[in-house]
Amino acid sequence: MDPCVIGRERGNADSVANGTSLTGAHKSQEGRHEHNKQITHSMPPEKVEMFESLQGWAEAHVLPFLKPVEKCWQPQDFLPEPSSADFLDEVRELRARTADIPDDYLMCVIGDMITEEALPTYQTMINTLDGVRDESGASPSPWARWTRAWTAEENRHGDLLNKYLYLTGRVDMRAVEKTIQYLIGAGMVSFVFS
Repeated sequence: MDPCVIGRERGNADSVANGTSLTGAHKSQEGRHEHNKQITHSMPPEKVEMFESLQGWAEAHVLPFLKPVEKCWQPQDFLPEPSSADFLDEVRELRARTADIPDDYLMCVIGDMITEEALPTYQTMINTLDGVRDESGASPSPWARWTRAWTAEENRHGDLLNKYLYLTGRVDMRAVEKTIQYLIGAGMVSFVFS
């Protein structure tokens, strides 16, 4: 099995690439998304009101969970140090340790990495939701601050998995990168608040 081919057997990459995964995705009831039509509201007014009423609670009870960047692990903490004189030896050791990982396991890591790398899609989708959107890209609202910080925190996961897979030498990273580009480019229709 070639671990670089992802989605084709399952139809995901091809459907994302040509947009067929979005065909027919629409709702016409008040407060719901409509695909290929102008979206006026992502949520019914009562749900918008609920999220707006929870801003103080989010400030007090959600934002404290965000760690300062300096206290967070970073992908490089788990990877060979490129400025080290031992870098190439460390890469060879990593490759030796990963040589016997079954292809099925690598496929799971690739799938997770692709999900993590699609973060721009998730943040864009969240920013379409009434009551929580970050219209300026730097809104001081607690929901907007949480979304930006969550995206930044989650981005580390994709970075680590991407670099790890690259260093194993066992994955066709160009094929994976194309899949990620197709996924992000296709966008996402969500009915989370329908």
